[in-house]
Amino acid sequence: MRKTVLSLASALALLNVAWPSCVHAGELATLRRLDAKTVELRYAGDPQTAVWLSDDTALDDRDRRVTLAFEAGKATFALPVDRRVYVLLQSGEDDPIVIAERVLPLEQASNFRDVGGYTTKDGRMVKWGKVYRSGAMPLLTESDYGYIEDLRLDSIVDFRSLEEREVVPNMVDDRTGALFLANDYSIAAMMKDYEAEGRENNYARMENFLRPQYRAVFRRIIANDGAVLYHCSAGQDRTGVATALLYDVLGVDRKTIVTDYHLSTQLRQTQWEMPEVDPQDYPGNFIVQYYVANRKAGKGPEPLYTPSGASHIVQFMDYLDAQYGGAEGYLKDALGLSDADIERLRTVMLDG
Repeated sequence: MRKTVLSLASALALLNVAWPSCVHAGELATLRRLDAKTVELRYAGDPQTAVWLSDDTALDDRDRRVTLAFEAGKATFALPVDRRVYVLLQSGEDDPIVIAERVLPLEQASNFRDVGGYTTKDGRMVKWGKVYRSGAMPLLTESDYGYIEDLRLDSIVDFRSLEEREVVPNMVDDRTGALFLANDYSIAAMMKDYEAEGRENNYARMENFLRPQYRAVFRRIIANDGAVLYHCSAGQDRTGVATALLYDVLGVDRKTIVTDYHLSTQLRQTQWEMPEVDPQDYPGNFIVQYYVANRKAGKGPEPLYTPSGASHIVQFMDYLDAQYGGAEGYLKDALGLSDADIERLRTVMLDG
């Protein structure tokens, strides 16, 4: 069982995460952890809405109702930190709205999120508990593993290169029994292309290296055998592209997609993405040299903008539109998904 109190460093990290001051237009409500015991619910709907706590996303007689006093659309209450708990908001006889913590309260993880909770342009909601995204996870605590085991992961798709996996093998599949999927490529070769482009439009190059992995992500989601986790090292670039593709094909609006993408700057905890290593133990390993140099320089997360000031993900979405007519065209033409696959993807991932 996971201990119920976060380490001081982790608790402070969660408290210091920059977070929107109100419910985003793409969300019906938000749930943010304030400390190891307490969360804040922001909800712009009826303050008399019934609030239930549940171990899953379905309302049944096992769930516990809590009485909340909303003030200016906000209420705080106790929520366990040792396991995944969903908050169900029910107004009258309507089906409940499901809310969960977007940022998982792990002690030594970076940028580990549930992709659920955003609304689509046609009024549906991306389901919680189906897909998770993260940075690398080399320093997870036993408590973190306990929490992740409760997520019921079916598959883990690792976007990292040979060089990255050499230094930090993924252990989550061993602890959870999840299927592990990865494809071999060199990050040095990918970065060579990146530099050749002058750091402009680099995601268009990057996706060529990641097509097998992106195909695997969508195939595993469509299979619907359990939750899917995908990740890279920082959980922002390769992972950000995969998430943008998913949101776009599901019908999440572009403003929400861009806002969610840029959350990575605040949500990364770089100290947990790579253990301390001796470069001499990894001669010729590009990624080790990169991390060691950044640590010596005291660098934090890199801004997700090109030298000209353009958002990487905005450029990538423009590229998708021009080349494929959007994410759906990309999934068909580049990843080989069919119309039936995409319809199944939406059925699996969307409520309503």
